[in-house]
Amino acid sequence: MRVDEEISAPRFERPPAPVAGPRRVRRDLTGATLTNGVIGLVFSATGPIAVILAVGVQGGLSPAQLASWIFGVFFLNGILTVLASWLYRRPLAFFWTIPGTVVVGGSLTHLTWPEVLGAFVVTALLILLIGLTGWVRAVMAALPMPIVMAMVAGVFLKFGLDLVTALGADPGVAVPMVVVFVLLSALPAAGRRLPPILGALLAGAVAVAVSGRFSPAGSGWLAEPLLQAPRFTWPALLELVVPLAVTVLVVQNGQGVAVLKQAGHEPPTNVVTILCGLWSLPAAAVGAVSTCLTGPTNALLVASGERDRQYTAAVVCGAGAVVAGLFAPAFVRLMLATPPAFIAVLGGLAMLRALQSAFATAFRTRFTLGALVAFLVTVSGVQPLHISSAFWGLVAGLAVSFLLERGDFRS
Repeated sequence: MRVDEEISAPRFERPPAPVAGPRRVRRDLTGATLTNGVIGLVFSATGPIAVILAVGVQGGLSPAQLASWIFGVFFLNGILTVLASWLYRRPLAFFWTIPGTVVVGGSLTHLTWPEVLGAFVVTALLILLIGLTGWVRAVMAALPMPIVMAMVAGVFLKFGLDLVTALGADPGVAVPMVVVFVLLSALPAAGRRLPPILGALLAGAVAVAVSGRFSPAGSGWLAEPLLQAPRFTWPALLELVVPLAVTVLVVQNGQGVAVLKQAGHEPPTNVVTILCGLWSLPAAAVGAVSTCLTGPTNALLVASGERDRQYTAAVVCGAGAVVAGLFAPAFVRLMLATPPAFIAVLGGLAMLRALQSAFATAFRTRFTLGALVAFLVTVSGVQPLHISSAFWGLVAGLAVSFLLERGDFRS
């Protein structure tokens, strides 16, 4: 679809009428949709949480701040998932931008947490503004996906390297996790019963318990979200706002929309963008990164079952996320009580397919030189003007392709 066609599309998609009542929701809930909803929640509550913890620990965040972050991404986004999926009768699972989380991790080495929160707020307002204009489809169509995904590959690369490093540094924990993950991935029938990332988590938990290195501390298991004041500074805004907005609008929402369209659904793209902007504001208040329409979780929700009933899988997933958010301190306490290799391996395995997909998209056909430059600049870690290398990677990749790959733009 051309950019002018994207702009002329309906600005605000209306939900179907009438609204589904409780009886219809119960009738549409099947064994397949219930299972898919639970699997989607389990996926979101394992590897992606390890990514948050890895970033937060490296950035010096306290357990209370991490628990508040996890509360925000589960409790708040779980409510949004239930409401949006119920109103539109489509699976619309909202969680958080994982590549954006990784970008934030790099910025925490030189920015304060209140400065990062200020960038979260401005990013939310920018996403909301783009959604209200109705230009989101045009924005998504104008940015070359290979260059964007090359930047994402550069951001994700560290997790793959940390996975390899953990295998050498702590094989007693890392090797069983990787072996179980590979076996479950190689045996589709077993993998359907026990998702590979969950199997790796269980294998790691057993290895940690056998080694005697599990030492939880502290008390309190229910969420106590922290209302945190943002601080607005130009260095933080210039460094984070554009990369965060790109990861939400193009990377995460783009994946989510593509997954749902492939399954036969027509997601309300502009309304989704508006909701991401609105929901990111209270999320920022409790220290959580921007809300997005998730790709991998939605793929799990539409894996089976009748298309018209798949929205109930998202309702189940969202309701479970609300409960998970209420017990965020428990997640943090249990995960931080394990050896560093446990989180590194779990996060690396969770990002493995995403890293593979990013490389495949970046270097498959067009914009390959721009994608290569974007990847190299992002991996380099250079930070002119104290702005993250992810931003400069995107800028450099676009500039190189505009100068040297104009034919790809025309096509």
